[in-house]
Amino acid sequence: MHGAEPNMRWRTFCNRLLAIADRLDVSTVVILGALLADTPHTRPVPVSGTAYSPEAAKFFGLEETRYEGPTGIAGVFQDACVNAGIPAVAFWAAVPHYVSQPPNPKATVALLQRVEDVLDVEVPLGDLPEQAEEWEQAVTEMTTEDEEIAEYVQSLEERGDAEVDTTEMLSKIDGDALAAEFERYLRRRGPRFGG
Repeated sequence: MHGAEPNMRWRTFCNRLLAIADRLDVSTVVILGALLADTPHTRPVPVSGTAYSPEAAKFFGLEETRYEGPTGIAGVFQDACVNAGIPAVAFWAAVPHYVSQPPNPKATVALLQRVEDVLDVEVPLGDLPEQAEEWEQAVTEMTTEDEEIAEYVQSLEERGDAEVDTTEMLSKIDGDALAAEFERYLRRRGPRFGG
């Protein structure tokens, strides 16, 4: 389903969607959305996935959501699905806040690829990959026309690249080797510190 978020009668809206899901014998509900983030348009779109039940989280290899706070219809519907016994998962694309107006085909491609990976289904992408490239080129052209925005995008790129480098570095660290090195350090410090 695609459309504007209702601003009232959410319970009725969710019940009608659940009735449709029941008639169609839906086995899993997948909710897709986007959230504004400090992410540059020039990098891969980060996509997070959550499940609202421990069983769905385990089955799909996702995090169980622990979010408590304001929500939209997506969160309300996901909760309604879980209460109705239908596994529901949600995927959220982090889109650049400085170019938040839809459509964002790059985010759409990232979401659909994540759905393919997690649910092990093939989603026909059609022209979306080409549209994503065109979108990125158009945004790049617009951002380079304004020096302040271009500098801001560059700072987002540098920050994101530094985070990736740190994550890669940490993933290569051998925990046992690190523990052994720490123990050697403590022994060198003397008996007061464990040596």
